[in-house]
Amino acid sequence: MTDDAALAAEIASAAGELLLTVRATEADALSGRELGRRGDHDANVLILGLLAEHRPGDAVLSEESADDPARVDADRVWIIDPLDGSKEYGMLGHTDWAVHVALWEAGRGLTAGAVAQPGLGAVYSTDDAPVAERRPLGDGRPRIVISGSRPPEFVGDVARAVGADLVPMGSAGAKAMAVLRGEVDAYVHAGGQWEWDSAAPVAVARAAGLFCARIDGTALEYNRPHPYLPDLVICRPDWAPTLMAAVAEHATAPTDSPRVAMARAYIRSLISHDASHVRLAADAWRVENGQRTGDTGAEIRERLEHGPEYLPIRRVRDLTFHEWGSDVVARFLLDIDAGRGADLTVSVTEHFDIPAGEIRSILAIIEPHGGNS
Repeated sequence: MTDDAALAAEIASAAGELLLTVRATEADALSGRELGRRGDHDANVLILGLLAEHRPGDAVLSEESADDPARVDADRVWIIDPLDGSKEYGMLGHTDWAVHVALWEAGRGLTAGAVAQPGLGAVYSTDDAPVAERRPLGDGRPRIVISGSRPPEFVGDVARAVGADLVPMGSAGAKAMAVLRGEVDAYVHAGGQWEWDSAAPVAVARAAGLFCARIDGTALEYNRPHPYLPDLVICRPDWAPTLMAAVAEHATAPTDSPRVAMARAYIRSLISHDASHVRLAADAWRVENGQRTGDTGAEIRERLEHGPEYLPIRRVRDLTFHEWGSDVVARFLLDIDAGRGADLTVSVTEHFDIPAGEIRSILAIIEPHGGNS
């Protein structure tokens, strides 16, 4: 097979079929989160194997694999998300999950891609992206699709400014393809994504003639040293000037840098006990008050989710970040359930070393706060 777009579509389709099989055979044995992880892992293995077979000289950036910094200097890089919307995948009856396969080429950007929505039996590629027949602007209220779990803080103001309705949905790929099919008029996201979340959807959306940009109107760039790409707008081109003007007026909050975003994801997991979005190097380590509390990324992730020391944590507050070079220092207070209706508050300083696209080490200092001892 020589055509990159056709290969992307074939790989996305094959991974989608595998995910449907895993979902059908493992749903009774695995919980929602664990089912998503099983699907992520199995689809990633399949995709990497097919790319190694058909494009052995190309680099790969995958959500489910360790990041190789050498990809930044490669001529061709496949950017993949084996299962976008793992939460929805783990909820039977949901179809808003997808497989993303995209190709980035040096000097050209995204050149091929495919998004599979196995729950709908659909695969969209840059070779045959449909151009939807859209109702005229002004014929009814426009619709903006947003994240069901993390909608942008400003999107309510934007919707009121342009007279639009908001539609929550899972999976970036599912939301982008809803715009492609003409079911909604725009997709607006802010507050955190990675390159694999948007690369294939953007490639396919552009091929169909849709407007794609950052929320500040700048270009979406891929294969960067840090694969954090926090926001985007995908919309019908005739509505882009109106929508982007409203976004520019209301989206005024600063966005996290890539390293701060990685540190913030780690701190969020202290409360959620879900480390799915924490990027840890395979040999990452953590030290707390001089004691080693993790020797691998897998061990740290396991303790974040199941360690008894994290279960009583009730709240993170007064969180601040300071960044220089590859270092990020987070300072915050932790409220901990001390039993019998009492809370204990401790002061935490966490020093993250993030040289590339993953957290390499965490040095934590925990001290009593206020009247605690």
